[in-house]
Amino acid sequence: MTKRRFGTIIQIGDILVSEDLVTDFFACDYPVCRGACCIIGDSGAPMEESEKQDMAAGYPTFSALMSEAGRRAVSEKGFFEVDADGDTVTPLVGRSGECAYCHRGPDGECLCAIEMCGLRKPVSCSLYPVRVTRLSGGGLALNVHHWDICRPAFEKGRREGIRVYRFLCKPLSECFGADFYEALEAAAGHILGGAEEE
Repeated sequence: MTKRRFGTIIQIGDILVSEDLVTDFFACDYPVCRGACCIIGDSGAPMEESEKQDMAAGYPTFSALMSEAGRRAVSEKGFFEVDADGDTVTPLVGRSGECAYCHRGPDGECLCAIEMCGLRKPVSCSLYPVRVTRLSGGGLALNVHHWDICRPAFEKGRREGIRVYRFLCKPLSECFGADFYEALEAAAGHILGGAEEE
């Protein structure tokens, strides 16, 4: 770990992790937000190259749970689109911020049609509020994205004492491996000291 002006940067292999992952608190508060992250935003969820084929292969399974507008968006744009930053993302419905793969419940709540069918949604969705940036040297950088609509989740995490990295234990382990998560836990213990016991 190296101390920098902007905080501690944790290096695990070729992955640089912002200390926010271990110092910030987070726990989704779905009854409050009702899945707002699926319908608000300037672009869709970031997608890995391999996930393009996954979307196409799984589409016949989950498309029935999508809205008519969502299916129309996929028909017009395909299983992904490229946003203003040049990133591959899930397609949006028209000019709204709604992900085409969103399922609207009877009370307007938003769920992921892909996940509802037991399939794997884009990894960027599973890892939220962590965002992954590919570095020019081939490594990765993990940072916490602070989005106003997720304020209830940051507040709930603080109330319940749940750190970001602990809330995301399963997806972090699945994406980067058990060894990575164990190293992150060890780094968290070093950074936080006795704070976890408070």
